[in-house]
Amino acid sequence: MTDKPQSRDDQPAESEPQESATPRDEAPETQRTSDNERPKALIEPRTDEKPHIEVREEVPRPRLGPAGEEIRDVTPRDRRRINRRELLKLAPVIALGAFAIPKLQQPLLNTGLHFSDWTAGKLFGPRRLEPTYSNSKVAPFDKFPYNYYDVVDPGVDLASWTLTVEGLVKRPGDYTLQQIQSLPKQVQNTRHVCVEGWDVVGNFGGVRASDFLRWVGADLTARFLEVECADEYYESIDMETILHPQTIFCYEMYGRPLDRGHGAPLGLRMPTKLGYKQAKYLNTVRVTNVLKPGMRGYWEDQGYDWYGGL
Repeated sequence: MTDKPQSRDDQPAESEPQESATPRDEAPETQRTSDNERPKALIEPRTDEKPHIEVREEVPRPRLGPAGEEIRDVTPRDRRRINRRELLKLAPVIALGAFAIPKLQQPLLNTGLHFSDWTAGKLFGPRRLEPTYSNSKVAPFDKFPYNYYDVVDPGVDLASWTLTVEGLVKRPGDYTLQQIQSLPKQVQNTRHVCVEGWDVVGNFGGVRASDFLRWVGADLTARFLEVECADEYYESIDMETILHPQTIFCYEMYGRPLDRGHGAPLGLRMPTKLGYKQAKYLNTVRVTNVLKPGMRGYWEDQGYDWYGGL
């Protein structure tokens, strides 16, 4: 490495001989001088110096959701860590259920599912956002799968369709799609994750479920939202997830109205949940504290996890 060259001021004058180095055992004169003999300039503070001003970095303000709640992002790494933690807690119960004698097998598996629901609920954060993606990451519309449990089109009369609102609300009744679309629209590029093992990023538009429920005067302290669909599918969702800022009543995909295969005219879109919780062809929503017997969810009543969280 090349040493930094000395400046002209650092070079000794040619006309003056260089002084010999001070021996190690002999201190220079300036070090022998007592404090009383030092020039005042060396012991008195300077009065012409500017006062020190401490510069503090501005702390960024947190992003707030529609209800004033603080929002934080959940990275894919965070999501994998949460899922691993839940799996590790659940694995012993599932293992016992899988290898138990037949008489005890089903009760243990049911216990595992209930424990999974409890764990997922505890790990869910209403302030945490699922990742959103740039338009370049969105799959083409024709690559977004049509996923259905019975028929791909239940034959909804789109011209006369209304959404029936029931339960713990101040303004129950039937609402047209035009009324729903009059509320502020949110567009998001989020991932749809299917329990069958595939996932895809799509573009979705609609009204925040929290905005719609406030508009109809729903009791937001209620525990559940039940939904019923034109294809006889049904679901129930915890109110905390319904009020999540990314949960929407979806009426658009890729900037176009929902087609019949994807749930026209209205579906429930929750990036924080697995695909089977995303009910389509909605015709009734109900705010309640008590779920209808045998109506927890179409797949849940056949043994699926009720919470269905990612």
